Amino acid sequence: MSRSDEAKALGLRMGEPYFKVKPLLIQHSVTALSSNYALYGDLSRRVMLVLNQFAPEVEVYSIDESFLNLQGLRYLGFSADQLAHEVRAAVRDQVGIPVCVGVAPTKTLAKLANRLARHQTTGIVVLDSQASRTAALEATPIADVWGIGRRLAPRLLEEGVTTAAQLAALPESWVRRQLGGVVGVRLWRELRGEACLTWHPTDDDTMGPTRHSVTYTRSFGQAQRTQVVVAEAIATFTARAAEKLRRHELSAHLLTVLLGTDRFAAHAGPATRTTVEHLAFATQDTSDLLRAARRGLTQLYRPGAAYVRAGILLSGLEPQGQPQLDLFGAADPARLARQQQLMATLDSLNRKFGRETVRYAATSPAAAVWAGRSAFRTPAYTTNWDDLWQVRAS
Repeated sequence: MSRSDEAKALGLRMGEPYFKVKPLLIQHSVTALSSNYALYGDLSRRVMLVLNQFAPEVEVYSIDESFLNLQGLRYLGFSADQLAHEVRAAVRDQVGIPVCVGVAPTKTLAKLANRLARHQTTGIVVLDSQASRTAALEATPIADVWGIGRRLAPRLLEEGVTTAAQLAALPESWVRRQLGGVVGVRLWRELRGEACLTWHPTDDDTMGPTRHSVTYTRSFGQAQRTQVVVAEAIATFTARAAEKLRRHELSAHLLTVLLGTDRFAAHAGPATRTTVEHLAFATQDTSDLLRAARRGLTQLYRPGAAYVRAGILLSGLEPQGQPQLDLFGAADPARLARQQQLMATLDSLNRKFGRETVRYAATSPAAAVWAGRSAFRTPAYTTNWDDLWQVRAS
């Protein structure tokens, strides 16, 4: 049973706030756990390292999903089923967690196979024949097809298209007309077994594909109404996002500030508001990004509003050292060199002596008043010395 199936069995909706369903969870002896992103991220990194042992090209799609390009392995005499079992066994033995494996000729079919694998005792589905692909398409509701989503699914259902098999059987002209031209046709061809999506292999230094944005968002432990406190949170998130930007050797042209109020509370206007700051030159310097974030917060902040979350999105990314210069201005090479040296020193000190050993005064310490609550968080077994398992003699 998948997580969504379990939720339905209890009469829950995905994304329901804890306080609303707490009595029901207690009634059914359900264990509630807070998010533990340090643990998730480290386990994800370990899984991806294992996957790199099995294929020359590995594309990390998300924290819990990767694509492996098996194209060249057919010459080595491996069967797809054998390889799938070996991958699953290796992750279980080396990382200690179960994974599902879906094997198919295209990315879209592989995603579909992986979804079906979650309902198999083996955790594996291999679509290596036309018959197996047809059966898989017939078993997949149209809303579960990768790339359809909530926007297109209602339109297709109105047209009588309820399964992936029905979509794959439609003529190309209909798909091009109804599903947005080239993008829709590419999806349709992928479902029919024709590989159309490009590969973005993992960079060994960053453990991820080429990034289009860097995000750092968090919910507050309690609603915040004071601008000074919200400003500290925004500055902290900006500094963390800047660290991530430099780790991937990127610079950003755009900075988006996000503030959110309780979406379950009665209030006028949207629960989440954003504003975008355009930077004259792409930068990875925390000082420049903090100034832009402060300008964005000034535009967004509403006195009296109770903010429960905030975030920073850096986009318009380009490789470090390859700036797209402004037509009407000139960058100062000496200043850029000083900035890069300062940021390199800052990151080096924090890596050596621990995060926030050196930080900007505008940011908050780890135990800030806005810090999120995680009363049910599991220990960070793999990234924190104090949380390591201990074996005691009885």
